[in-house]
Amino acid sequence: MRTTGDTAGPRGPGLGLSSSSRLALQEGTYQVPRRMILDPLDMASWERSLAYEEIVSFAEQLSRSVQGKTASSRYPVSDSVRGICGILDSAEQWISKHPPVASAARFGNRAFRDWVGELQAQAPALLRGLLPEQCRGAEVELVPYLAESFGNAVRIDYGSGHELSFLVWLLCLCKIGFLEPADSAAMVLVVFRKYIALCQQLQRSYKLEPAGSHGVWGLDDYQFLPFYFGSAQFIGSGIPPAESIDPVLANARSDEYIYMQCIRFIMEVKRGPFFEHSRQLYDISGVHSWEKINHGLAKMYRAEVLGKFPVVQHLPFGSLLSMSPRLPDRQPVPAGRTPATGAGTGRPQ
Repeated sequence: MRTTGDTAGPRGPGLGLSSSSRLALQEGTYQVPRRMILDPLDMASWERSLAYEEIVSFAEQLSRSVQGKTASSRYPVSDSVRGICGILDSAEQWISKHPPVASAARFGNRAFRDWVGELQAQAPALLRGLLPEQCRGAEVELVPYLAESFGNAVRIDYGSGHELSFLVWLLCLCKIGFLEPADSAAMVLVVFRKYIALCQQLQRSYKLEPAGSHGVWGLDDYQFLPFYFGSAQFIGSGIPPAESIDPVLANARSDEYIYMQCIRFIMEVKRGPFFEHSRQLYDISGVHSWEKINHGLAKMYRAEVLGKFPVVQHLPFGSLLSMSPRLPDRQPVPAGRTPATGAGTGRPQ
């Protein structure tokens, strides 16, 4: 059953079906996704692809769906959303099944490899139990995205590429019709919040190394999308950007605002003045409006996540996520630098 409340609006391109996706649904011709961004020279094809356009559109739709909303606002929560939360609950229980081993290393507790092994072993059955009969067969494409959403077992690290994999997993669930446009707000305020909480627990428990971190000049060691979606939540909230890094407010509102959920985590795991260890987020708190921050973070995501070969090189493609070129009549979404920023930082002003 769905709760009553706001809906997410009309179906956007991020929730539509490409011709390859529609054919797969009709004929059951799902395929095991494979890597296709193998060289930096492949980035041009990637940025012109249907997959790139759909991911950008999907992220933008999710951001719009939570403008001015908190986690306790009224919005539909479907059985599909609850089913996804059940998978995340199961994954959380595996931490106690595979506790961290004693280690003096700063990063990389090898018990994480057992946790990932559990995820890889359980994912096919969990997805078969989640999907209705008409979606069966799609798990062959869905499993790889879910299995890569929590970190790399070899390097014992986690970064924005793994977060991207979870976003793509949700996108593919939309494309097969398991999730609907009306689920958009719940995807952020229920599913993504639970996903981030689980990732934070994994980062703490297994000391996951930040993958590709830019250190003090990166937005965050691990996450990006919670800040993008979270900035949309703040639009019209009456909470100014300057208060977004207030430790008292972060403690009090972390259950309502996904942005605050991540700020609180940073303050718990890092030492020293905030402006020293999280310079980008500190600078963002000085921007005058959340609308401007949200717009800047959208551009920064395209430049610093989707536009970086080391991040997207591991993303696989199948019938649901296609590297085929976008239609000629569609305008490309620019992935260049944000104006008035340092070279390549994409920092919102």
